[in-house]
Amino acid sequence: MSDYANLPAPSPEQGLNRYLQEIRRFPMLEPEEEYMLAKRWVDHQDTDAAHQLVTSHLRLAAKIAMGYRGYGLPQAEVISEANVGLMQAVKRFDPEKGFRLATYAMWWIRASIQEYILRSWSMVKLGTTSAQKKLFFNLRKAKARIGAIEEGDLRPENVKQLATDLSVTEDEVVSMNRRLAGSDASLNITIGGEEGSGSWQDWLEDEHADQAKDYAERDEFQTRHGLLMEAMDVLNERERDILTERKLAEPPVTLEELSEKYGVSRERIRQIEVRAFEKLQTRMRVLAKEKGLSVPAG
Repeated sequence: MSDYANLPAPSPEQGLNRYLQEIRRFPMLEPEEEYMLAKRWVDHQDTDAAHQLVTSHLRLAAKIAMGYRGYGLPQAEVISEANVGLMQAVKRFDPEKGFRLATYAMWWIRASIQEYILRSWSMVKLGTTSAQKKLFFNLRKAKARIGAIEEGDLRPENVKQLATDLSVTEDEVVSMNRRLAGSDASLNITIGGEEGSGSWQDWLEDEHADQAKDYAERDEFQTRHGLLMEAMDVLNERERDILTERKLAEPPVTLEELSEKYGVSRERIRQIEVRAFEKLQTRMRVLAKEKGLSVPAG
C-alpha cells in the first residue's frame, strides 16, 4: 500500500476549488462493496482495492480537515495530513469488526491532523504564557459567544470584552484575530466548475443524505459518546467535575472559579485537569481497542 501517485492532492497552486471538485468524482461505497474491498486488501494486499477505499473517503477527510481551518495553517497541508491519516486507517482496517470504515477512519484522520498542528505550533512562537495559549485556542469560540462574527478587524468594544474575558491585552486580541482570519476560509465561499457553481460545503456533501448522516453523525457520535461516558469511570469525583467544567461546559469554567470552589491554587486545578484528561484519553484508547476500534497511540 505504498503507491498513491494517482491520488489527487491539494496544493496552493491549484487551489482548493479544483481539488474539491476532483475528489467529488469518487463515489461513496455501499456497505457490501466496502466489505469486499476491505477483505481483498486484508487477505490479498490488493492495492487497487485499497485505492478505492481511500478515494471513496477523500471527501470525509476533507470535511474533517475543514473543521480545523481556524488555526492559521495552510488548508492544503491540513487536508494532506488528513489524507495521511485516512491511508493509515485503510491500512489497519479490519472489516470483520463490524464497524464502517468511515467510523474507524475518523480517529486516524483527526489524530494525523492534530499531530500536524502540534508540530506546527512548536515551530511558530505563539507566546509562552498560559493566557496567550488560551487566546489561541479560544478566540473563535469567544467571538461567537459575544456575536463578533463579522469579517475583518474587531470593533473596539469587542476587542475590550475579549481581552477581559481571555485575560490578555487588547493588542494581543487584535494581532491574533488578524492572524487567524488570514487563513480562515469559509465553507460557504462560492466555487465554480464545469458542472455549475456552489459552495465548498456543497461539494463536500454527498447526494445520499442517509449514508452521509451515518458517516458523520450516528456512528461516530454514538461510538465516541459511549466511550467517553464509560471512560469517565476512571476519574475520581473531583477530577470528573473539574474536567467536565473545563472541557465540556459552555462556556468553560475558569481556573479561578474552580480554585475557589476547591480551595486550592489555580495551578493545582490546571494540574488536575491535565492529569484527568490524560487518564481519560488512556482509558478511551483501551476501551476502543477492546471494542475493536483501534486508535493511534500518543
